Amino acid sequence: MAISMTPAAAERVRSFLDNRGKGLGLRLGLRTSGCSGMAYVLEFVDELNDDDELYTIDGVNIIIDAKSFIYLQGIELDFVKEGLNEGFQFNNPNAKGECGCGESFTV
Repeated sequence: MAISMTPAAAERVRSFLDNRGKGLGLRLGLRTSGCSGMAYVLEFVDELNDDDELYTIDGVNIIIDAKSFIYLQGIELDFVKEGLNEGFQFNNPNAKGECGCGESFTV
């Protein structure tokens, strides 16, 4: 499969969508940002664009646009809790390096 998600991430996304009360799924995309060049973007999706690919993992829809897909192929989305901190973690085999703050990456 092109992308994967841990059970913890799937449950967290499902929870967000349930709390929102509507939505087709979650978009995983990229934007130009940070000191390394690219940053991950997560946003709710209510309808698909023409260039979107839809992946259903553990009952959760993940949407990726064609331009982002080439940099995200093989990615695993995880949700981790470490002490008081929690958040999504992106395990991207295409990333060649990350900035020191973890905000952006390069391919």
